[in-house]
Amino acid sequence: MRIFVAGATGVIGRRLVPLLVAQGHDVTALSRSGRSGGDGVTTVVGDVYDGARLRELLVAAEPDVVMHQLTDLTSRDFAANSRIRREGTRRLVDAALAAGVRRMVTQSIAWAYEPGAGPADESTPLDVHAEDPNRRATVEAVAALETMTAELPEWVVLRYGMLYGPDTWYTKGALMADLATTGHLPTGPDITSFLHIQDAATAATAALAWPTGPVNVVDDDPAPADAWTPTFADAVGTPAPDHHQPTAPPTTPGPAGGSSSGHADPRTPWARGATNARARWLGWAPADPSWRTGFYS
Repeated sequence: MRIFVAGATGVIGRRLVPLLVAQGHDVTALSRSGRSGGDGVTTVVGDVYDGARLRELLVAAEPDVVMHQLTDLTSRDFAANSRIRREGTRRLVDAALAAGVRRMVTQSIAWAYEPGAGPADESTPLDVHAEDPNRRATVEAVAALETMTAELPEWVVLRYGMLYGPDTWYTKGALMADLATTGHLPTGPDITSFLHIQDAATAATAALAWPTGPVNVVDDDPAPADAWTPTFADAVGTPAPDHHQPTAPPTTPGPAGGSSSGHADPRTPWARGATNARARWLGWAPADPSWRTGFYS
């Protein structure tokens, strides 16, 4: 299968591309900087905001599938990440349609759902009417990304959980470890569904054969901050947070170093987690089923 990967040098892309090559796929990797997409890969240089160049590259590559793993979170600029969801996706979808591509697999997030009791499944509406303007901007960009992806004849939207592991924000020496050191990890009852970075890559590979639709890609253990923060702090070697003292981190990170967005206050009541029942029905299961052990891997 011929696969065009946008975001090939990102935190998920660097793990996804070798899996695709190992399965015998013909991979073309889009790189803005010219950095190689890896061994056994054709690397092409282009910017997702340059629609004419993108169309030229896709027409030349003739892919069967476009993998959309683009994000812009290097500088924690959530507005830039929303822009790439809206404008970058628009150009990528237009180029794919112009090149006759039938299938797209797109990265999304699993915490854009409306508030409610219990983990959300894929039929739960997105929280596009959120009162908080930062939250609403994130969800509106996610909704736009997913709607544009659905213009392809076949498509899969991967609603990833909060990514942790090497190269993410949830690992030793990274952003969330720094917040743990200063006592600014979130506390409270709000629920997070996590996902190890390698499990994100294996799900994207599996999605090549999945039926059209959104799929939650999360671990088996959605948990409140009061439960996961002490374990994370222990895993990265920092003091456990004091859950009797309020914390006010200046900005909530997204899924860490490569995917999605954030929100101004992780203690607000929208957080509910998500269920991976559909992904399991499709044959995927996380190699790290819980952050309780995964944080230490």
